[in-house]
Amino acid sequence: MGLSPVLWQFLVKWMTNFAIIPPEASRIAPQVDALLVFMTLVSLVGLVLVGLLVTGFSILYRRDRNPVATQIEGSTLLEATWTIIPLGLFLVMFVWGSVLYFRIYTPPPNAMNIYVVGKQWMWKAEHPGGQHEINSLHVPINQPVQITLISQDVFHSFSIPAFRVKREAIPGRYTTVWFEATQVGTYHLFCTQYCGTQHSGMVGDVTVLTPEDYKKWLAESTSGVSLAQNGERLFASLSCGACHNGQPDSRGPSLADVYGSKLMLTSGQPVLVDEAYLRQAILNPSSHITQGYAPIMPTYQGQISEEGLISLVEYIKNLSSNYRVQQTVNTTSLLPEQPDKASAKGAGAQGVAKP
Repeated sequence: MGLSPVLWQFLVKWMTNFAIIPPEASRIAPQVDALLVFMTLVSLVGLVLVGLLVTGFSILYRRDRNPVATQIEGSTLLEATWTIIPLGLFLVMFVWGSVLYFRIYTPPPNAMNIYVVGKQWMWKAEHPGGQHEINSLHVPINQPVQITLISQDVFHSFSIPAFRVKREAIPGRYTTVWFEATQVGTYHLFCTQYCGTQHSGMVGDVTVLTPEDYKKWLAESTSGVSLAQNGERLFASLSCGACHNGQPDSRGPSLADVYGSKLMLTSGQPVLVDEAYLRQAILNPSSHITQGYAPIMPTYQGQISEEGLISLVEYIKNLSSNYRVQQTVNTTSLLPEQPDKASAKGAGAQGVAKP
């Protein structure tokens, strides 16, 4: 007697949605699964071997066959064998896992960067073009995508099982992970770190599109202002250009082409200017002072939202000349200066300069 259509559909959906191993939908997924299979096989072989030995010795040396205990001398060869072989297997797993770890958490240079902010209890995605998403993420197929994560409140964990990636979103610090989707479709997005009473509802979808569909989605979802443009407006409204204008007598260092460069702080410590450094230099300027400049920049801790910081960072990343800063200062189309912040100078990172 065959299964009814309703029961068959239920079984198909159950097997699809509750599969033990999610589909391999990213470039790194088969490599992660290969390591998992290897570790599982080693564990199963060890379990079977130990089980057989315990069972065999229990039978061979049971009391009715050996009423008097038999003294068995140790074997150096045997002891070396059961020590060296497991050690070798563990070292193979360690090296294999380390290679995968660095591969997963080291984005390629051509990766497209998307900012994701975790907040109780949602994921907020910020695309470079100004597109915003809540509990949803659209990405193109066969394109490396770097996710730059941060939390606004407590620890969260950004996880896409089908891509075999998981990364913690930490308050006050950027973390990154990357993937390259290989299959068009929609995949689950989870928070896998308990973050409060509604943790189980902090879920979403990752939609992988063809390049053509992704371009169409970008065009239909744009707010008209990119992150860099929004950061430029914020840069002007906070009067950052009053100090960071590239002039010989400026009170703050030049920000042109600073991203990706190395600079020397007054402490004598060289630092690489990346997203994390720019963010911290805006919030804690006294800890990031460039050689040759005084510690006069005020802190913007609590005055700029996390989204505003992202926009400022993107603006500085794309700032290639001081001429653009001058245009930002002189233009009248930018946001009006806010009265309560008109006296705050230098929203750009104090201690940021091209070496």
